[in-house]
Amino acid sequence: MRLRLKGLTLLLLIVVVVLCSGVRLCNARSGKHWRRNKSPSTSLLRSKGKGKSSSSSHRQKGKGNQNPYQPSPNAPVSPSERPIQGKGSQGPTMPAPSDGNSYTMPSPPPPPPAAEAAAPPQDTVFNVVNFGAKGDGVTDDTQAFQEAWAAACKVEASTVLVPSELEFVVGPISFSGPYCKRNILFQLNGTILARTSARAWGSGLLQWLEFTKLTGIAIQGSGVINGRGQEWWTYSDPNYDDDDDVYNVELEQMPKIKPTVLRFYGSSNVTVTGITIVNSSQCHLKFDSCQGVMVHDLTISSPENSPNTDGIHLQNSKEVNIHHTNLACGDDCVSIQTGCSDINIHNVNCGPGHGISIGGLGRYNTKACVSNITVRDVNMFKTMTGVRIKTWQGGSGLVQGIRFSNIQVSEVRTPIIIDQFYCDKATCRNQTSAVAVSGVQYENIRGTFTIKPAHFACSDSYPCSEITLTGIQLKPLIVPQYHLYSPFCWQAFGELYTPTIPPIPCLQIGKPAGNNVLSDHDLC
Repeated sequence: MRLRLKGLTLLLLIVVVVLCSGVRLCNARSGKHWRRNKSPSTSLLRSKGKGKSSSSSHRQKGKGNQNPYQPSPNAPVSPSERPIQGKGSQGPTMPAPSDGNSYTMPSPPPPPPAAEAAAPPQDTVFNVVNFGAKGDGVTDDTQAFQEAWAAACKVEASTVLVPSELEFVVGPISFSGPYCKRNILFQLNGTILARTSARAWGSGLLQWLEFTKLTGIAIQGSGVINGRGQEWWTYSDPNYDDDDDVYNVELEQMPKIKPTVLRFYGSSNVTVTGITIVNSSQCHLKFDSCQGVMVHDLTISSPENSPNTDGIHLQNSKEVNIHHTNLACGDDCVSIQTGCSDINIHNVNCGPGHGISIGGLGRYNTKACVSNITVRDVNMFKTMTGVRIKTWQGGSGLVQGIRFSNIQVSEVRTPIIIDQFYCDKATCRNQTSAVAVSGVQYENIRGTFTIKPAHFACSDSYPCSEITLTGIQLKPLIVPQYHLYSPFCWQAFGELYTPTIPPIPCLQIGKPAGNNVLSDHDLC
């Protein structure tokens, strides 16, 4: 009897244990105590389980567990052709579907059409036409451009759209920061025309279209910026002959200060690509105090006899890359001024024009510092000079770390020049101080010249040092209006690594005695 009672008690105990275990499992399924005690492996199994709808309420409690199928309402979609993408503007990460395309939206919601995915949201595109621009080539659309920019300025990764097949007349305008959002795209598909009325320029302005203190600004497209500089050139030279223009009496009132067409100031991560700039009254494209500049697939064009129309002008700028660009103008194709370093120019066509120049530096007894400049793989056709360094007497500072490589010249007057006696007048006062020039490499400069193959005119006080010549092959081309001269050297020191054509025996081998060239730290 006692054994039977013990057996019954044991049986009842087993039943109670089984029932309690069932209750805990039910509670676990209902989610009452499961969160606190689940293990990582169990969590992983549940995240891959079939019960997504029942577990979604738990995911939304934690900030890091948001539903990946729900896109952020503020995430902008950048245009597919945009060269600069804003960091942090990406949408939420999508789970990879079975076909491997990580950008296809799962269903629901249905995936958007491909064309819509490539286009920016409408609320980030600011078309100047929607702000009242006419684009008829006559009406002044300056205010519409200002209003479109003001709206885009408030939105990160926004786009100012200048539509194609329209011509917009625009007066002087500044698209300025520093309070604008980052990574704004100026999509230029149409044509922008400068105003030709003297009243638009007042007593004179240094620039027409200016972008200042911006980060990630990009100008791209297939459009044209036309400075209509014929008005200014004719004013500068009444004998200027252009069949397309008729001399206008209003030109007498045009200010003598002529504007640069497109200027960037105090900006970083700047891109200019695809557009065409023509007929500037002065310089076409200028970068001043900028860092991180990319220019490519650009076309600049103005007549050979248009005065002071530099192609690209660099000043106080660093980390600049210019490539696959066509430059034809009335002055330097590229002008590199003081404060520039880490400049890389390659795969550029230059001509007509004055070549690619460093300087003039040191004017008005100023200090000039230029370093780490590379110009390579360049074609020059009918330019006044090829690769040139020019400094004024009386200046100070240092030009160093310069490399000119693989330069093909055709009918260039003087392909190689260092001139520490630069003067743009009939005479200049002699001064002993000079901007020092040191460490200039010339490699594979080949083609034809019409006046002189090389000209090294260096200072008595600060002779040019560490000039190296490799693979120089320059042949004379007889042109009736020019007289041929032999290479010229004065106080130029360096090395001939290979024989040159023609011979340049005037280069003094070695270093100058009592070399006055100071270190970069001392001078710059």
